[in-house]
Amino acid sequence: MMKLFSSKTLTSLGLMFALSVSGFALAADEPVVAPAAAEVTVPAMPDPAAMPDAATMPDAAAAMPEPAAAAAPAEAAPAAAPTPNKGDTSWMLVATLLVIMMSIPGLALFYGGLVRSKNMLSILMQVFTIFALITVLWAIYGYSLAFTPGNAFFGGFDRLFLKGIFDPMTGSVANAATFSKGVVIPEFAFVAFQATFAAITVALTVGAFAERMKFSAVLIFAVLWFTFAYIPMAHMVWFWPGPDAFTDADAATAAVAASGWLFQKGALDFAGGTVVHINAGIAGLVGAYVVGKRVGYGREAFTPHSLTMTMVGASMLWVGWFGFNAGSALEAGGTATLAFINTLNATAAAALTWTLAEWMLKGKPSMLGAASGAVAGLVAITPACGWVGVGGALAIGALAGVVCLWGVSGLKKLLGADDALDVFGIHAVGGILGALLTGVFNTWSMGGTGILDYVNNTVIDTSIGAQVWIQAQAVLTALIWSGVVAFIVFKLIDITMGLRVPEEQEREGLDVANHGERAYNM
Repeated sequence: MMKLFSSKTLTSLGLMFALSVSGFALAADEPVVAPAAAEVTVPAMPDPAAMPDAATMPDAAAAMPEPAAAAAPAEAAPAAAPTPNKGDTSWMLVATLLVIMMSIPGLALFYGGLVRSKNMLSILMQVFTIFALITVLWAIYGYSLAFTPGNAFFGGFDRLFLKGIFDPMTGSVANAATFSKGVVIPEFAFVAFQATFAAITVALTVGAFAERMKFSAVLIFAVLWFTFAYIPMAHMVWFWPGPDAFTDADAATAAVAASGWLFQKGALDFAGGTVVHINAGIAGLVGAYVVGKRVGYGREAFTPHSLTMTMVGASMLWVGWFGFNAGSALEAGGTATLAFINTLNATAAAALTWTLAEWMLKGKPSMLGAASGAVAGLVAITPACGWVGVGGALAIGALAGVVCLWGVSGLKKLLGADDALDVFGIHAVGGILGALLTGVFNTWSMGGTGILDYVNNTVIDTSIGAQVWIQAQAVLTALIWSGVVAFIVFKLIDITMGLRVPEEQEREGLDVANHGERAYNM
């Protein structure tokens, strides 16, 4: 794949892929300068004070300056630095709020309804606290390590504590690039938007080892896994210097070399199939293995205590996901609407196919199945939503409903892990499916968008075989990197402080044992 970036190829394609919504480029502290307009020669008008009175002009035409005698053309003024569009900025703020709602309360309620009533508050507390914890860490060092220049795996320290973004002397805020040349958004909007991605990714993992892990161990895991798994994956997939860096073949070569490792390969991940879902799903599975099965697993019925809350949470996830996916376009334009309609359609298709498949297999359709199908569709369309057409999105959603149903039933039995809330079966399996199918449906022949050529300012097609192979490399990277980091982190915690609560506390319930309160007092 590295041959893709030879100077000859870059001349014809310029860069490739503005990868993902989240593949967002950070503008320099100085605003990015838009391409200069072509120089126009304008003849200078004569000075009115120097012109003779009309009455003394025997031949007005002869008195006018000849074009050849016009003053030398004025130098073209430098192009003004781009400024954020208020519509784009407003949309990014709304999208950020939607993703916050996905986590708290959306994900919290979805997970909370699935656990037993004695563990309801514990799962709410884990999701809520992780969201707050990762938000703070993102401001301190996470954003800097993920979205500033460094190497192919980690960024640098230029934005520690978000320094350099706000200038108190002038009251100005630095800008971040989008996927269009000369178009920017306030960097704080980008920082906040990406913070929500980091927070919900870490929170997703807790569903796999719910109902038996110490609260302190959960928080230590969150810090370490965020630092050594989420941050490098985000940098590898989404960091690049921005579209304005791709001015010619040589500049494109340099820009690609400065990008994240998987971005260099050309991996397409619009909103987080690899960075969020596969990343969290494999970490959750590793946690389920290392922490061990719940007391009574396989002998007692672990039924959800409130499918009503799960349905409400799933609905909030569906609504919030429009900010997650459409917001990843970073602009309020056509690409955002494509991601929006694909998110809507794929989710609906997955909910239907899961429901129908379950109906056929078990004789009855369930509310849990419909909600799980919707989440499976949301997961699968995430990497593809801005890269495929409507038909591709419907196909991805329909397949996700069936494949993820197998992921939480047949595959789960094969793996033998107590993945309590099916984090791997839905998020990892759905993320893998969506990431691979992005390579299939991105091509024009399948109704996809193709990829952007920033040197020649055009759009080009992709090859299904080549792009699927690139996507597979991204999938494998996420599985191996996150899985290894998670295993090391869990083992370190287990050795130093222990992962599990005592059996008697697990039987009593984590609400009382860890937090001294109950979700329900009847």
